[in-house]
Amino acid sequence: MARLVTKWFALFLLALSFPSSAWATNGYFTHGVSTADKGLGGAGVAYSQDTLAAANNPAGMVWQGGRYDIGVSLFAPSRSYSSKGGPSAPAGAPCGLNCPFSIGNGNQDKDSENDFFAIPQFGYNWELNEDSSVGVSVYGNGGMNTEYKGGVALLGPTGTQMESPGTYGDGTAGVDLAQLFLSTTYSRKITPTTSLGISGIVAYQRFEAKGLGNFAGYSTDPDNLSNNGHDNSHGFGVRLGIQTQVADGIRIGAAYQPKIDMDEFDDYSGLFADDGDFDIPSNWTVGLAIDVGSSGTFFLDYQEIKYEDVDAVSNSIDNLVPSNGGCAPGAAGGTGKGCLGGKDGAGFGWEDMQIIKVGYQWQSSENMIWRVGYSKTDQPISSNEVTFNILAPGVVEEHYTAGFTRIIDPKSSFSFAAMYAPNKSVKGDNTFDPAQEIELEMDQYELTFSYNRRIE
Repeated sequence: MARLVTKWFALFLLALSFPSSAWATNGYFTHGVSTADKGLGGAGVAYSQDTLAAANNPAGMVWQGGRYDIGVSLFAPSRSYSSKGGPSAPAGAPCGLNCPFSIGNGNQDKDSENDFFAIPQFGYNWELNEDSSVGVSVYGNGGMNTEYKGGVALLGPTGTQMESPGTYGDGTAGVDLAQLFLSTTYSRKITPTTSLGISGIVAYQRFEAKGLGNFAGYSTDPDNLSNNGHDNSHGFGVRLGIQTQVADGIRIGAAYQPKIDMDEFDDYSGLFADDGDFDIPSNWTVGLAIDVGSSGTFFLDYQEIKYEDVDAVSNSIDNLVPSNGGCAPGAAGGTGKGCLGGKDGAGFGWEDMQIIKVGYQWQSSENMIWRVGYSKTDQPISSNEVTFNILAPGVVEEHYTAGFTRIIDPKSSFSFAAMYAPNKSVKGDNTFDPAQEIELEMDQYELTFSYNRRIE
């Protein structure tokens, strides 16, 4: 047992050491975690198939027996923005800190750097007896990464605006957010067809922002706004779940994860609302799995992610606009609850997300299981929130997936999943220059591989 614990703890530390990682599918939550779920569009809350089940429904772990799963996802997101028009005339002169802030001089198109990311996953489950198990799962919960090199911004009164390098006039601009979970799960059968599960979660976040120095006048703490390198945050949470068979071939499941209270990002207390607070939003999922014929299963899940739980994510950029009374800018920093870092500090304006996931799985032979899936949602960014969301363009709405499991022998198998999220764009006016239109775009590809082995 000690050697096994050492192995998964070492893998957890390895996961934390990975370079900049990015998940940007359903907002900044991954569309699915385990290879099987990924192949089914992320569905699987009612029917779990491996030891990454804790990420979706901890009640599913007890049905896995003794086994481990180890894998990696190769994620390739394409993020870009374009700007057209501007600058507009200021309301009066001199305009001071209220001058138009134009992104680009006329037309500007920029693609983010960093197009490929490796995201590890690992799970191990021990049978305590035929009715209960304990397991550990290490996985990426979500994140966002952008890095825009080059470009210019125009600052100052119309007619005398100065070009400054970078998207926001402060050099290379972008963010790097990664969230990793270590879940320890206890799962138990309470009847021959029903199980309950609970996961204790150790959550880790890493964040960096750069290129935002020209917002210093709107920040309550300009020294902790931008270009401070990576900062870390930790927290503890739980995930609860149930799975049951309600009739022959029909299973239902549900899982809930309350909001996780995280440490503040002290190095970015002048960026995120409430002095750098960036919690992990609550989310819940319900679903069913229905057997079709002798070898197929249909999956249907409904998930809701409560981004509005987190002020730094959901607060509108309008809180920053002086005419709204939320922030009074100043040469040494802003004052008011709506300023960056303030109690009601401006954020990304994200709304809650509701996601439908459907999948179908069938076994074509003794050694081959096939999967296809699809998920649909409405992206969380409204047209009046595009200015800051250049940094976090989580706008995709659909995922098309496929995958398979190849059974090698009675104890081991290999699984694969592929995902494509087609291009989605959102347009809106620049908050700081209404004569300018900004468009955000994103599409994504992902390949996931895992090896699975049963243990005595």
